[in-house]
Amino acid sequence: PALKMVCYSLDPENPTKSCKTTRETAQAIEGVHIWKATKYLKDVTLKRQCVPFRPYNGGVGRGAQAKQWSWTQGRWPKKSAEFLPHMLKNAESNAELKDLAVDSLVIEHIQVNRAPKMRRRTDRAYGRINPYMSSPQIGPKPEEEVAQKKKLSQKKPKKPKRMARG
Repeated sequence: PALKMVCYSLDPENPTKSCKTTRETAQAIEGVHIWKATKYLKDVTLKRQCVPFRPYNGGVGRGAQAKQWSWTQGRWPKKSAEFLPHMLKNAESNAELKDLAVDSLVIEHIQVNRAPKMRRRTDRAYGRINPYMSSPQIGPKPEEEVAQKKKLSQKKPKKPKRMARG
């Protein structure tokens, strides 16, 4: 019987990655093979490819590299791009343990939640606050198990023409 890969979360040693940038980076690698995602994240740290910033794009500059995502705004979140490959490596080793083909693993589900704020922290003067933390989850699946999305046509249905009364 085929074993089902269950979503899990990895407790990071130092979870002080920005929740918003980690979320944007995670969305960029969703639906991609694990080896492709690892290469992409390495390119992000070397500033060869950018991460498109969609919902959290306030104050994000425009960049030519974002055009490959059909977007205008992008950044190179270094901490997030260095942290997520550790999660991918963890998912790979879990797949090996369950006798799944590692080469065909696709990131079907990836989600970043805000971590609970720790107590005894306070807002500081001049708008300074202590860092938000994030707790990411990842759920890879073999390629054949990932359902292909149906392509919806962009054509709008024609409206019926009105008959002229005369």
